[in-house]
Parts: sequence; structure tokens; C-alpha cells
Amino acid sequence: MDSKQWTTLLILFGMCQLEQGFYIPGVAPVEFKMGDNIEVKAITLTSTKTILPYEYYSLPFCKPDGEIHYKSENLGEVMRGDRIVNTPYKVQMKHDLTCAASCKDGVKASKAEVTTLRKRIQEDYHVHLLVDNLPVATKYVVPSTKEEFYDPGYKLGFVSDDGKIYLNNHLDIVMKYHEHSPGEFRVVGFEVRPRSVKSANFKEGEKCDAIAEDSPFFELTEGEQSIQWTYSVTWEQSDIPWASRWDVYLTVKAVDIHWFSILNSIVVVISLSGFLSISIVRTVRKDIAQYNRDEEEDDNLEETGWKLVHGDVFRPPPHQMILVNLVGTGIQLIGMVATIVFFAMLGMLSPSSRGSLMSAAVFLFCFLGLVSGYHAGRLYKTFKGKNPIRCAIQTGTLFPSLILGSGFVINFFLIGKHSSGAIPFGTMIALLFMWFGIDLPLVFLGFYFGYRKQPYTHPVRTNQIPRQVPEQPWYLRLLPCTMLAGIMPFGAMFIELFFIFSAIWENQFYYLFGFLFIVSIILAISTAQISIVATYFMLCAENYRWWWRSFFVSGGSAIYVMAYAVFYYCTKLDIEGFVPTFLYFAYSALMAVTFWFITGTIGFYAAYLFLRKIYGAVKID
Repeated sequence: MDSKQWTTLLILFGMCQLEQGFYIPGVAPVEFKMGDNIEVKAITLTSTKTILPYEYYSLPFCKPDGEIHYKSENLGEVMRGDRIVNTPYKVQMKHDLTCAASCKDGVKASKAEVTTLRKRIQEDYHVHLLVDNLPVATKYVVPSTKEEFYDPGYKLGFVSDDGKIYLNNHLDIVMKYHEHSPGEFRVVGFEVRPRSVKSANFKEGEKCDAIAEDSPFFELTEGEQSIQWTYSVTWEQSDIPWASRWDVYLTVKAVDIHWFSILNSIVVVISLSGFLSISIVRTVRKDIAQYNRDEEEDDNLEETGWKLVHGDVFRPPPHQMILVNLVGTGIQLIGMVATIVFFAMLGMLSPSSRGSLMSAAVFLFCFLGLVSGYHAGRLYKTFKGKNPIRCAIQTGTLFPSLILGSGFVINFFLIGKHSSGAIPFGTMIALLFMWFGIDLPLVFLGFYFGYRKQPYTHPVRTNQIPRQVPEQPWYLRLLPCTMLAGIMPFGAMFIELFFIFSAIWENQFYYLFGFLFIVSIILAISTAQISIVATYFMLCAENYRWWWRSFFVSGGSAIYVMAYAVFYYCTKLDIEGFVPTFLYFAYSALMAVTFWFITGTIGFYAAYLFLRKIYGAVKID
């Protein structure tokens, strides 16, 4: 099959955007009539070299005649650094425009503004505009294959081979429309071809003559300059239905490679998981049968293997409160991620609804504090903890304080760079209010009910005096075991991690949530099985201190996630400057820590359920 057929199958099976689901709920089509005004808005300026977003009017663009209006944004848009604002571009449905000025007399750019403009061009910044909730894209054609692909936004300018800096001060805007019904039209395409034009012949105020293709470029030199911003508009009829207008933005390069790589990862992980499961199940069944037979034949027979440590295996671990905090936070994150990925797979958190995914994640995390507190409270009761109030406070503050504390430091650097990615003071207050007003009270409430519940029952009694743990083989020590155990879960998702990193750091749209959903399930299964296998071998070596080990060992794949972030930085990105580099590694570290919470919690509960099962199946006096 070629890439188009694969993409068709992807759509049919719901692996990516669904034609019906991509715009439900909340985003409805807008009908325009001939001559209706269509507002052109600006979103932000972005660059893959600095990863610092900037507000549109931080550069000397033409401003509208009236007042500048910033759109009422949702929480996700603010945290992404989007500052949606009106522009002076005048676009009317099905009215072509040969040439027009964005502002009548151009812009008199000061020396400082020209210096900033030159710097942004050297840093390869792209301008992002918006029409009818559809972002602008630049179409490129590969000369050898004639293949077309679309890059979000358009380049602010370019640098020639001899080091001269040219500004793209003219936009050839191509608007595509679909006639939904007689006299009613929908916008289904928004393309732009930026050009650098030295001069334009103006007449009748803001109108100008058509600009020739071979017009000389507009060079940005140091010092004050007068900049004339111009544009043209061309309307083209299209057969693309409104529900499919995002397809050009969501085209993944090397679709076949993505398909086969994902399929290969799934087959390998399922095969390994099946092998491990069969092996461990057969071995455990054999052990249980042997132990029970020996128990019936001779009560004085010395115990061996994992049965030997039955009196210590459920002994509460040291620093139990911190472990409860980690597990409670992990439950909260697992619930948030699972819900977000599921609904995004159905198309309800699509890129067309800007900021909806991040907003939903924040609200879900806060409301899932109830579940987190409940599980933490019951586990702490099982450990016979005596300070539930302190444990509840630590559970509710551990992860939010880490994120908000890191965010405060990151925000400090963003403010220093005057980036639009800096979270405004009002938004910070709103986040703190959500933490203290929603998340913390729900954690306390859940912890109260969890602590009042009966503790988890254990099939064996715990001895009063702990036994000594013998010397462990090298592969069962914490660091080697963690590194070895983390390989398979990471192998289940590293292909998808590449596409996620590409979407985050290279200004692309990520939409393959169907793949992500499947990969997340395989990741959870492989993490649980690795944790069970590692715990089993640990107990066979008479090491009953599995509580903390199960969390650390199953979270070992987070080390590889961080290592992959370093690899991606060195091989795929061209980030320049200290602050962008710091931001990249700070965000990557937070991602790895979050991943550690999730996988560690999965492994912890998998090992816990496994041990309760096997010790409940053997006869112990």
C-alpha cells in the first residue's frame, strides 16, 4: 500500500483524526457569503532554534487602524505562549486583491527594532497567522519527487550565502473555499508564499501595482529603516470538505516507516511479554506445587526460595510515607494521562481546538486528587502509618510543588527574554488557586476515606524480627537491575517518543493518539511484567525488600527517556543559546520525572498484586 492508502486506513479505524470527531465538541463550521469580511489574526512567532515564542507585535509589523484586541484565551493557549491578536489584513470572501499595503505609510522602524528584526531572521523565526481557526501554512514542493508538504507558519526572512539579511515583507495569500450550499462558502485552506520585495509602486492610497516575480529583495541593514508591508489575496475553489481541511497540516512524513516501526515494536514487545509471562507463570506454579507437596510430606522440611521470606515479604518499608506520596501521585497522573489519551483518540481534543488538551490535562489532574488521596490513604493505613495528616499534605503537594517550582524558575528566564511563553501573573494566581482550592481539598477528602477503609489484607503474617538479607548477585543490585529492566518498556514506545518530540520541539501538530493509546497499553503491560519478573528473582535470592525496588526498577525506563532527550538534542535540533538549551533540558527532565512517577506506580501495584496472589496460594503455618 502507498502512503495515501495507509492514511485512509488510519482514518477509517480511528487511529488519527476522524472526520466526524475532529470538530466535536465546540468547533462548528462558519458560513460566509460573497464579500463577507474574514478576520486574519496573528498567533505567535516561533523558532526551532530558540524554542522561545514571541508575541506578534514584538516586531514592527503594521498595526490595525483601531484598537488592538487580544482574544480571550483558554488556559492551554496561555501556557503554550499563544497571544492571539487582530491584524490589519483585509480579506473578503471570493474577492481577489492584486496588491495592498498593510498600513498606508509603512512602518518607521527604529534602530533597536531593526536589530531585533535582524536577530529574529537569523534565528529562523516563523510567523503564525489564523483565519477561521485555520493556521497559515507554507507549501513546499520537493523538486526530485514533486511531493508537496506544508510547514506551519511562514518564514520571517532569510539570510543569503554572503551573510546579507532579507525581510519577507510581502505575502501572497492563497485562500481556498468550498461551496457548501448555493451562495454559502467555507474556508478550507490558508496558504501563504512570503516574498522579499524592495519597493512597491503605490497609488490611490493603500493600493499598489502587482509585484513582479523578479523584484529585487528587501535587505535589512543596520540602523533605522522604513518598511513597507504588503500583501495580495487569491481565492481558489477546492473540493476539500470542511471536516478534512486540517489534513494538510497533519500529514506525517514517512508514514510507511511510522506504521512498520510501530508494528515492529508491538510485535517484539508482545512476543517478549508473552515469553516472560509464560515462563514466570510456569515457574511460579511449579514452585507452589513443590512447596505444597513438601508441606504435606514433611512439616520439618526446610523452606527454600521465595517461600523462605514469607515472614518478611509484607513488612512495611523504610520511609514508607514518601513511597505512599509517590504512589498516590502516580495514580493521579495515570488517571489523567489515560483519560486524555482516550478522549484525544476520539478526536475531542484535536489541534483545531487550540489549547484544549493542556487545559483538560490541568483540570483533570486537579479533580483526580480525590482518587490519588484515596489510594494513598489506604496504602498508608496498610503500612500502619501514624501521621495521616502529614502524609496527606505531602501527597497533595509533592508533584504540584515540583511543577510550579520549576515553572517559576523557567518563567524567570522567559520573562528575561520577553517571551510570550512566560505565564502571566494572573494565570499563575489561577493555577495556585486550582491547586489550593481544588486539588488539595480533594486529596484530603480522598485520603480521609481511604484511611478509614480496611487496609489491604495480606495472606501471610509478618515476623517481629526481620531476617538478614544475603549478598545479592550483581544483576539484582538496584542500579544494574533498574537499567536492565528499563530497556523493554522504553523499546515499546521510543518510536512514538520521536514523533512526540518532533511535535513539541519542531512546531508540528501531533495527532496520532490512536497509536499513542495502543503504545500506552503495551507500555503498561511490559512495565508490569518486568516489575513482576524482577521482584520474583529478588525474592528467590531471599531479598524481601521489594517495596522501593519495584518502584525504582519499573521506573527505569525514565532514565532512557532522558537519555533519548539528550540524543534528540544532539542529532535533530539546532538550538542556540544558554536559555533555550536550559529550557529544553528543564522541560525534558520534567517529562522524564513524570514518566518515572507513572511507570513506577504501575510496577509497584503489579508486584504487590503478584505477591499477594502467590503467597495466598501456598500453605504456610
